[in-house]
Amino acid sequence: MVHMDLEDGLGGEGHGLVALKPHNNCSFSNILANGNDNKKFKGDRSPCSPSRVLHLRKIPNDVTEAEVISLGLPFGKVTNLLMLKGKSQAFLEMASEEAAVTMVNYYTPVTPHLRSQPVYIQYSNHRELKTDNLPNQARTQAALQAVNAVQSGALALTGAPATEGGLLPGQSSVLRIIVENLFYPVTLEVLYQIFSKFGTVLKIITFTKNNQFQALLQYADPMNANYAKMALDGQNIYNACCTLRIDFSKLTSLNVKYNNDKSRDFTRLDLPSGDGQPSLDPNMAAAFGTPGIISSPYAGAAGFAPAIGFHQAAGLSVPSLPGALGPLAITTSAVTGRMAIPGVAGVPGNSVLLVSNLNPDAITPHGLFILFGVYGDVHRVKIMFNKKENALVQMADATQAQLAMSHLNGQRLYGKVLRATLSKHQTVQLPREGQEDQGLTKDYSNSPLHRFKKPGSKNFLNIFPPSATLHLSNIPPSVTVDDLKNLFADTGCTVKAFKFFQKDRKMALIQLGTVEEAIQALIELHNHDLGENHHLRVSFSKSTI
Repeated sequence: MVHMDLEDGLGGEGHGLVALKPHNNCSFSNILANGNDNKKFKGDRSPCSPSRVLHLRKIPNDVTEAEVISLGLPFGKVTNLLMLKGKSQAFLEMASEEAAVTMVNYYTPVTPHLRSQPVYIQYSNHRELKTDNLPNQARTQAALQAVNAVQSGALALTGAPATEGGLLPGQSSVLRIIVENLFYPVTLEVLYQIFSKFGTVLKIITFTKNNQFQALLQYADPMNANYAKMALDGQNIYNACCTLRIDFSKLTSLNVKYNNDKSRDFTRLDLPSGDGQPSLDPNMAAAFGTPGIISSPYAGAAGFAPAIGFHQAAGLSVPSLPGALGPLAITTSAVTGRMAIPGVAGVPGNSVLLVSNLNPDAITPHGLFILFGVYGDVHRVKIMFNKKENALVQMADATQAQLAMSHLNGQRLYGKVLRATLSKHQTVQLPREGQEDQGLTKDYSNSPLHRFKKPGSKNFLNIFPPSATLHLSNIPPSVTVDDLKNLFADTGCTVKAFKFFQKDRKMALIQLGTVEEAIQALIELHNHDLGENHHLRVSFSKSTI
């Protein structure tokens, strides 16, 4: 156990001892540096090996405990926090190392911002925080308790008595969003980008009521709605304007009739586009007192962006969305008035992704097809002939491309942090006959392995971010626990837990050592032949064992 005086060592606001279990792979100088050298905290380098305690630097002096905690919330439970305001630093302790790794992987390409200032995150050289004897910890503990109360309340939703659809009073997977101070257009795509960082967004409807731009947004899980509400309520989408006001809706589900720029059902890619004026069924209209037709917030195909005199590609920096997007520069083209998110929107409505920083020795077109196929139907894959760490992945449509990008960007695969952005290419070209390709371009448009061929398939409801726990299905009766454990262990995974579903032995959950192991096991074992004409189906689970 290492004891140090706060004033001399970690620079806290008073005297006292903080007991931190050290982690031998780093020197103390990393933690105690006074914060002038930014360079080593940018990019992929993280000098410490993984730990569930994270070290945050460059924290604004006026930031609250809740804001710092909110950075960790989307990734798992936050168990402790030590704020060192005199040093503009903090230590954040996550419940598991796995959650901390996911958080660091996510924030490596996308620097998080608090109060419009970039914050740098790396693994601490400490294994846990002991803050019991410290002064000024009362507010921190109160903030943690408030968050945990909401978390446990949300966790209880799954086993809650069936009040209304099984939800606790006032809590729903549907959020009502009002955007105040609407100086710049906010589109359905922008809302999707922001809110999808907190979980799987199923449906969005946008409309105007009382001269305010509003939206209804449905998550797959009420817990995700809780996190999003806590982290985003009161935040500005753009500097000093477009403020989000978020409440739980009285609705428990949304009924979307058209997929267009005003409404979208991400689980039903077969819906017509309508005429851009989605109508709601009468029950929903009554719920928030609008006529049956929801008018578009922006008249005209180009929106009103040019009318308020944007400069060509004027950069609007998006400030602190804790736990969400971090620093987006959202630009507006004065020609079309379309919103575009650099690094997120190559071509609006594009279904081709550029995937980079791959491990050229391990990746194959089939591996990318299986992994990206968790989030949509992959039609073509091309690994670049001259730069094999880059690939193009063509999805069935732009919605699936956005979904795959939001879930897979920043994940570790074969020892490298994968990057996914929209490509400038509209399609993936197949090689001409006789052109040397080394089998690096594949057409999967007629593959029997597509998960989302059937309109309204229940697979749309089971889309989750990569996790260490995998859901297995289509298991034949003769296959035992040991058979499946050995199958996964043979791929090099550590099997931590396994259980068959009580009601249906064709399905099971298996928990592996890390998210990266689970991603690699899914690539290797999805559609594995288990005999008796049964091919194993593997997907990411939101459950743990």
